[in-house]
Amino acid sequence: MTRTVVASARREIVIGFDEPFCVIGERINPTGRKKLAAEMVAGDFSTVEKDVLEQVAAGATMLDVNAGVTAVDPNLSEPPLLVRTIELVQSLTDLPISIDSSVTSAIIAALEVAKGRPLVNSVTGELEKLEAILPIVKKYNVPVVAISNDETGISEDPDVRFAVAKKIVEHAADYGIKPHDIVVDPLVMPIGAMGTAGRQVFTLVRRLREELGVNTTCGASNISFGLPHRHGINAAFLPMAIASGMTSAIMNPCRPQEMEAVRGANVLMGNDPSCITWIRSYRDAAPTAGGHTPAAPVDAGAASGGRRRGGREGRRGTA
Repeated sequence: MTRTVVASARREIVIGFDEPFCVIGERINPTGRKKLAAEMVAGDFSTVEKDVLEQVAAGATMLDVNAGVTAVDPNLSEPPLLVRTIELVQSLTDLPISIDSSVTSAIIAALEVAKGRPLVNSVTGELEKLEAILPIVKKYNVPVVAISNDETGISEDPDVRFAVAKKIVEHAADYGIKPHDIVVDPLVMPIGAMGTAGRQVFTLVRRLREELGVNTTCGASNISFGLPHRHGINAAFLPMAIASGMTSAIMNPCRPQEMEAVRGANVLMGNDPSCITWIRSYRDAAPTAGGHTPAAPVDAGAASGGRRRGGREGRRGTA
């Protein structure tokens, strides 16, 4: 059974087919958030701190950390800003992190300060990217998100996206990187623009699991892009993706409707033994006027199957 181990200094979580769905909190990302980007450029991390604490309280399994603020200041060097952001996040929570950057130097700088075993987000099928990122992944012994596009762009053909994922897995093997340390993002297309987008990704996820034996992730909100009442679509999409074999998603854990869907899917897939997390989350909560039941604060490790590491700082390999 494929098991991708991710860890902070004190907490270890496993992404896997028989594990609770891994919710990767997406909020620490200035892309499309001009106010947040401007704050980060100015050295104001109050919103970042708020987003960290809210996502932890909402039940995120781990946190994605992005410091790409070039839309506000294209001259700002990303590595030191990403390092500062990661250090702040690690001071506020012991959840594992996902280092989210397209800048190789920023990824290296982040890995130098990241505690435990973070996830690197990401590498594509472009040969130049593979040759830049895979040696780093091997050196630091960390897992990586593999995005199913290459020099030809993003294909609307799911067979092409599968072929790109297979190419990345095979190329990674040349560096001694095992499939269990590759988390494939098959790319979710907007259902409003492509009516087959849902069925495409469900089929792709099943193939990736059965034929390549890899864990999977996605930007969950992509499915609803351009539609009204997006959270309803997202909440329907997530359990269907989970039933197809998807094991994680980069998403907003602060959306109760979507987190209810994930927790419910964990119960129905048998990945919440005795419904413990569901009961802890909802036993004392009364339905809101909108019909949703707000979750009580839960321990993110218990919610995700995370295990404390007894206060030891996680070690990175250098093989």
